[in-house]
Amino acid sequence: MATFGTLSDRLTQTFSALRTKGKLSPADVDKTVREIRRALLDADVALPVVKDFTNTVRERALGDEVNKALNPAQQVVQIVNEELVAILGGEQRRLEFAKNPPTVIMLAGLQGAGKTTLAGKLAKWLKGQGHTPLLVAADLQRPNAVTQLQVVGEQAGAAVFAPEPGNGVGDPVRVARDAVQFARTRLHDVVIVDTAGRLGVDAELMTQAASIRKAVDPDEVLFVIDAMIGQDAVATAQAFQEGVDFTGVVLSKLDGDARGGAALSVASVTGRPIMFASTGEGLDDFEPFHPDRMASRILDLGDILSLIEQAQKAFDQDEAQKVAEKFATDSFTLEDFLAQMQQLKKMGSIKSMLGMLPGARGMREQLDNFDESELTRTEAIIQSMTLAERRTPKLLNGSRRLRIARGSGTTVTEVNALVNRFEQAAKMMKTVAKGGVPNVPGMGPIPGMGGGGGAASARKAAAKKKGKGGSKSGNPAKRAAEEAARAQGVRPAGAAAGSGFGLGGLGGAGGAGAAGGTEPTPEELAALQKFLGR
Repeated sequence: MATFGTLSDRLTQTFSALRTKGKLSPADVDKTVREIRRALLDADVALPVVKDFTNTVRERALGDEVNKALNPAQQVVQIVNEELVAILGGEQRRLEFAKNPPTVIMLAGLQGAGKTTLAGKLAKWLKGQGHTPLLVAADLQRPNAVTQLQVVGEQAGAAVFAPEPGNGVGDPVRVARDAVQFARTRLHDVVIVDTAGRLGVDAELMTQAASIRKAVDPDEVLFVIDAMIGQDAVATAQAFQEGVDFTGVVLSKLDGDARGGAALSVASVTGRPIMFASTGEGLDDFEPFHPDRMASRILDLGDILSLIEQAQKAFDQDEAQKVAEKFATDSFTLEDFLAQMQQLKKMGSIKSMLGMLPGARGMREQLDNFDESELTRTEAIIQSMTLAERRTPKLLNGSRRLRIARGSGTTVTEVNALVNRFEQAAKMMKTVAKGGVPNVPGMGPIPGMGGGGGAASARKAAAKKKGKGGSKSGNPAKRAAEEAARAQGVRPAGAAAGSGFGLGGLGGAGGAGAAGGTEPTPEELAALQKFLGR
């Protein structure tokens, strides 16, 4: 989501100034709208879209829904969020599959937009949905385009139909037509046609794309557009809409660091929904596009639903239950730790997951400095251990740790740090699994948490202390005076339980005055007056 990073920062900064105001004046609204307009224009959002957006936000912000709100600033943020959802397409639109397979999906777009890689991503995503996709190499113009699709198809685990060598040889219209018949005979229920692009929009490109569309009559025509293309995105989208009439948009390279706001304009200008987003180079860096979730990310409100969906795909519920039982029985090993870490890596980039949390923009520096290769080093250290060492970390003496460090390309210090972290984490999780309060290193028991051993042990210690006649002073002279007073049956001044100030016997609940009915001593009254500054 780096593409919208600058826009997100500007909007977040604009709204932070509103949160200090209990009531918004028209001047406040105008200033906020001006800042929003500048932020959108700086992000390359198309001017007509910016005008419509800011006019709607201003009109709603000056209406009764904000004036009567308990928190006007939050209400304005909500309005901007709703309008962002609107220009991003409103609701998510899913792929429409043919009643009689195969479903034909045609990809169109300029050269360099990432169509071939996206074909592999879409095929892998469809396989995960239970489909049997067929990739079709109909890009016979670009050098090695056919070879690239074959490599991508192999990585995605999808079949590839490539009867022509490409590199300017072959008829793409005939290849596309034959591919549909091939899919019927081989029982592929989805056909993904990768078409040729050009460096710019021209008549030859549009004629070929229109001919392929006429030949295969696709159920979906997806226009693949580079999210970093700038203002040309709108013009290119309009040209393809007139020439091919696509049914949906796919945003590629959303992980780039350009302004990328022109991508926000495509759905609004063309009236076609954004259906998918490509967020990285890996085949798994691909997700359905949710306008409401993307708007929340831009406004730094987080995207918890997408985070949960990623976790559900990566983690096995039965395995998680087994791990919880191991925590409770103190049988969690480094082998289990390795398995959990490998599941975490399946979820994708840790940075991108952390970026889905609300308020993640405030942690930008920490996220930028986060080293994801640390997981790889940790994995290498554990894999350099023998099975017995993983299951029984107590076996790791000095010579074994030196061998592990050499085998993993790390240092003994790093091996020691990993083992220490593992032992601390296992101890904390065991405490939590048993309903206790964990001791956070350097902090002690977490305050305010009920149950567990922390509060119980504190009560036991207090009872033990009370049974021994109360705490004794560290001052020898004062301690001798207290012992002499007890020997005479007189309660020492300030010795009552129930208060850190030694005033527990002043008739308070649970104090000695309440329990025994005795009156406070002159020494206690003097101490109270001194404490009150009298």
